[in-house]
Amino acid sequence: MSRRVHLITHPEVLIDPAVPVPDWALSPRGIERSRAMLARPWMAGIGAVFSSAERKAREMADILGMHLSLPVGIDPGLGENDRTATGYLPKAAFEAMADTFFANPDERVNGWESATMAQGRMVAAVARVLRAAPPAVDVAIIAHGGVGTLLLCHLRGIAISRAMDQPGGGGGGGNRFAFSDPDGVTLSGWQPIEA
Repeated sequence: MSRRVHLITHPEVLIDPAVPVPDWALSPRGIERSRAMLARPWMAGIGAVFSSAERKAREMADILGMHLSLPVGIDPGLGENDRTATGYLPKAAFEAMADTFFANPDERVNGWESATMAQGRMVAAVARVLRAAPPAVDVAIIAHGGVGTLLLCHLRGIAISRAMDQPGGGGGGGNRFAFSDPDGVTLSGWQPIEA
């Protein structure tokens, strides 16, 4: 039996250069957008919620889980590509690094986890959570834009490319795409979570 899997990226965060990026919280706008998502018709069949271990993703997953009266499963493998080697980067520097990350998928650019490594980790984590989820329900996976893009490239059988990145690039986030399980066919491209 086929089910829908929704890969959802966390929306806007409170950017604080003094705080490690994985510990950033959702901003008031990010919380507002997460709550607006709850009224969308595509939410109706969700019977399992999983999240990256990063705070911003967990906060969004908690909003969803509380609304649906579901526990949230945490899998650290759903985390964003490891960028601790550089830490926080101002927007222009981050965008340049992200371009290089996608353009050179097998390289650890400036110490970042390579795109190929991050993609393999993400694909394995998604497979794990789908095995853990009840078989007859749709699944929501709350993660991040970079690894979401890598997953989308994998599902579509195309080379890693930033051309597949969520709308807004490294900006606000708060997008989703859906695919069917177990065949992995993409059912939609990136859409805002409120769509």
